[in-house]
Amino acid sequence: MKNNPFTGINQLFQGLKMLTRPGLRRYLLAPVAINIVVFVIIGWIGFSQFDSLLNTFLPESSWLSFLRWLLWPLFALSVLLITFYTFTAVANLIAAPFNSLLSAKVEELLTGNKPPESRRTLQQLILPTIQSELRKLGYFLLRAIPLLLLFVIPGINLLAPFLWLLFSAWFLAIEYADYPLGNHGLDFRSQHDRLKQTSLAALGFGGGVTLLMMIPILNFAAMPAAVVGATRLWCAGTARE
Repeated sequence: MKNNPFTGINQLFQGLKMLTRPGLRRYLLAPVAINIVVFVIIGWIGFSQFDSLLNTFLPESSWLSFLRWLLWPLFALSVLLITFYTFTAVANLIAAPFNSLLSAKVEELLTGNKPPESRRTLQQLILPTIQSELRKLGYFLLRAIPLLLLFVIPGINLLAPFLWLLFSAWFLAIEYADYPLGNHGLDFRSQHDRLKQTSLAALGFGGGVTLLMMIPILNFAAMPAAVVGATRLWCAGTARE
């Protein structure tokens, strides 16, 4: 039963364990360094602006003020997810060429074969991987903006955090599956179609990435672990049936 959430979660955490494998260490330096720097900067911005955002979207004078104590955790979770996704988008945009190389090396270690696109140098990877990240960013914004607007609609904003969590899991699966699938020459539409065929495994994987990003210290390894986990999914056949 490959198409279930536990398959995706398991491959992610197997990917986290695989980061200590000696053959991967030199491929991890740039992604981890970029991850730490971007996380610290964006995390600080999100933390410093939290009170201001809370007072804007859930003012004490609103008709929902009596529910403020109940809505506060949901709002905090939403801000946390939005902050983490912003961090993910920025970090992946910068680290995309390195993540592609990392994915190719993982596939070689797991299968003994290099993916077709692995012969490209780091310089040759920069333009196509950045273009791919921008396509994913466009896909994200077209769906994220309407979801964000739900946060300002009284009553409906109670559901917004849960919808955002589901969308975040799906998009993180798309985000990281791009590296192994892109190394096999699949464009964004083809990648999206492949993931829809195993949507439960993809959601489990993306949900696991979301959880990993929220755990202190481990969140610094979330990006490379997700790249390795997504590559493991591909190699196991989950992402290509």
